[in-house]
Amino acid sequence: MPHDGTKRQGMALSERQKIAWLRLIRSDNIGPVTFRELINHYGSAEKALDALPELSRRGGAARNVRIATQAEAEQEIEAAERFGARFVGIGEPDYPPALRHVDGAPPLIAMKGSGAAAIRPSIGIVGSRNASINGAKFAAMLAHECGRAGYTIASGLARGIDAAAHRASLATGTVAMLAGGLDRPYPQENFGLLQQIYEQGGATISEMPFGWEPRARDFPRRNRLIAGVSLGVVIVEAAERSGSLITARLAGEAGRLVFAVPGSPLDPRCQGTNRLIKEGAMLTTGAADILDALRPLVEPGLPLGRKVEEPSRDADMSPPADNQREIVAAAIGPSPVETDDVIRHTGLSAATVHMVLLELDIAGRLNRHAGGQVSLIMAE
Repeated sequence: MPHDGTKRQGMALSERQKIAWLRLIRSDNIGPVTFRELINHYGSAEKALDALPELSRRGGAARNVRIATQAEAEQEIEAAERFGARFVGIGEPDYPPALRHVDGAPPLIAMKGSGAAAIRPSIGIVGSRNASINGAKFAAMLAHECGRAGYTIASGLARGIDAAAHRASLATGTVAMLAGGLDRPYPQENFGLLQQIYEQGGATISEMPFGWEPRARDFPRRNRLIAGVSLGVVIVEAAERSGSLITARLAGEAGRLVFAVPGSPLDPRCQGTNRLIKEGAMLTTGAADILDALRPLVEPGLPLGRKVEEPSRDADMSPPADNQREIVAAAIGPSPVETDDVIRHTGLSAATVHMVLLELDIAGRLNRHAGGQVSLIMAE
């Protein structure tokens, strides 16, 4: 069963490495997948940063790619320290182990609070902002009982179900995922709850820069973190097309268990959860349903999942030929395709295809989709 003595595993980044990692992930067109591929190819973030202008040019960028400066990275690290926060790399001890399994896991997260809460096995509990009294009470009961069983409760600090889950697990450990920077929590009404999370040994996590005000499109990214850190996600009251259903979908794509609490067919807040049950989510009427299902997943010895590490050797730096770029671009097109299919279709080596995709990505000409699919951004 989960316990507070969870061992931290991993190696710490040096200060120089952390600055280079932060510069790389804050540069234009660099997402988590591109970040990992750059590190794997060039061996370090510093070498990848040096290569970005040339990669962007070879990929056909319309303008020079913006690269975050050393001063910008140092200023953000200083801002984190003033706020009482820190940056944690994907291979470091305080990085949530389950999050390492997720495709596109953020290479760096900003964290404030207890690393112990972040690395324990977690259960996500999310749901309606406009929660019913019974929905909020039930979410609190689940959070309290799962917390007593040794799990950290992960949620998104939203009003309603999220807030109820956080409050009920303050004493046992809770982690809030934020859509904006750690210094820009939302909504304002939960600022007091946020302070209680810090005071009672919980934590907050964000992948966004300090000072970043959350926008509508940032909340699905926040939901991806909730799904990623959790072994299972519980949905309590969710209307159709709600953010909670996005969390459920992301959890399913990441191979997590999805639990749904049934509700009245007459209540619009329950239409989404009832549909999830029809589609195969685990019907949940008590904490035992969750704990019994998760028990096999918390046995000792489970692998921690992929890490991003800086290889000790240099990779082959040979650029693809121009005609090879044309072949790959022609094979992709605007509809998502599997990278393996591109390799088979073109007859080019995997290394060549991946390098062309990297060039197109950094040039802002490639979309990366769930499941490793890619598509070309067509010029208007």
